[in-house]
Amino acid sequence: MSTELEDGNAAMEGSTTEVCPVVDAVEQIGSQWRLVVLHDLTEGEKRFNELKRSTEANARTLSRVLDDLRETGFVERRLEEDAPVATYYSLTSKGESLAPVFDEIESWANEWVETCQA
Repeated sequence: MSTELEDGNAAMEGSTTEVCPVVDAVEQIGSQWRLVVLHDLTEGEKRFNELKRSTEANARTLSRVLDDLRETGFVERRLEEDAPVATYYSLTSKGESLAPVFDEIESWANEWVETCQA
């Protein structure tokens, strides 16, 4: 019996090692607001208020999410100091690399997930 448990634990450790990159990736992009903002920025550079409108996030949440995404290297901020001052956000190359991932998730969801109708 203990041999079976040891074998099972060894198999579990192997599968956990294989899944670690997936878990790590989901932790970086997996919150609802992070996904919404990242997906929205695949359309191109946007100002803070444009993102606020398109994502329907409140200003505090959006600011926190953008800061998190900048810290993890997915988003960059550009400040334009002309009158009026404008702050623009866009995807870095790391963020842009998520576009095909979003396409695949969307394809999968269209086939397998019942979505709500807005």
